Amino acid sequence: MRVVLKQRSILPGFGLTLGFTIFYLCLVVLIPLSATFIKTMALTWHDFWRLATAARSVASYELSFGGAFVGATINLAFGLLVAWVLVRYDFPAKGLFDSLVDLPFALPTAVAGIALTTIYAPNGWLGRPLEAIGIHAAYTRLGVVIAMTFIGLPFVVRTVQPVLQDLDQELEEAAASLGAGRVQTFLRVLLPSILPAALTGFALAFARAVGEYGSVIFIAGNMPMRTEIAPLLIITKLQEYDYPAATAIAVVMLVASFVMLLGVNLLQEWSSGPPHERSNAHVTTIDALVPSTYAEEGSR
Repeated sequence: MRVVLKQRSILPGFGLTLGFTIFYLCLVVLIPLSATFIKTMALTWHDFWRLATAARSVASYELSFGGAFVGATINLAFGLLVAWVLVRYDFPAKGLFDSLVDLPFALPTAVAGIALTTIYAPNGWLGRPLEAIGIHAAYTRLGVVIAMTFIGLPFVVRTVQPVLQDLDQELEEAAASLGAGRVQTFLRVLLPSILPAALTGFALAFARAVGEYGSVIFIAGNMPMRTEIAPLLIITKLQEYDYPAATAIAVVMLVASFVMLLGVNLLQEWSSGPPHERSNAHVTTIDALVPSTYAEEGSR
């Protein structure tokens, strides 16, 4: 009779680790967020709807979500380009440029806001030539988009970059040998592989920009109904001791953030499908590029 000894794990048991995880999440995340909902429950539905949909609140939602969407879209396009250059090309000071991508992560948001305001002010390095052609950047909605684009770029680059590094360049060579052009190779071979990661980076950049505060308030001008973002409106309501309005706006932003994070998790689950499905997808895209004459010869 063979005796099988149970291998002991280095980490503690499942029960202990699960209990500590739930306790830590409740202490740091769930209890503070629950307090916001509990505070809102003191309001009637009519009062909550009136505060959450006030004209000033709606204007701040439009700027926060609209500016975040525009900034994330810009980062989606240029983030793909930056990731492609960093992965596929070698050039002097490549490591330096690769490190600069993470600068918005390490830079304090207030410092980023002051720097952007200095550069895009009417007398700044970029603000002066823009003013000369009639484009006002600082203290406008354009300034809000600029700040949101600045802080969101690393999310797209860092989610797409590993996918590009893992892509086999032989797929591109095979597509070229079958007569596919560069545009066709990108659209039918590369894009299906990097699209899930690109969409994940877009969602992360969008979510980050929606909740951005420090780097936006300096360059926005903070004019109610025009350049006032939702996080700033919450701070303003708290300073005015209007706690019901602040919690109502906070709940709206919290629900929106939860929906966005849920979308990010679904995108990540979709992009990390079974390995055999990913390999079959590459084969399908290559087969789709085979000319009909080759297909007919193969059938013979």
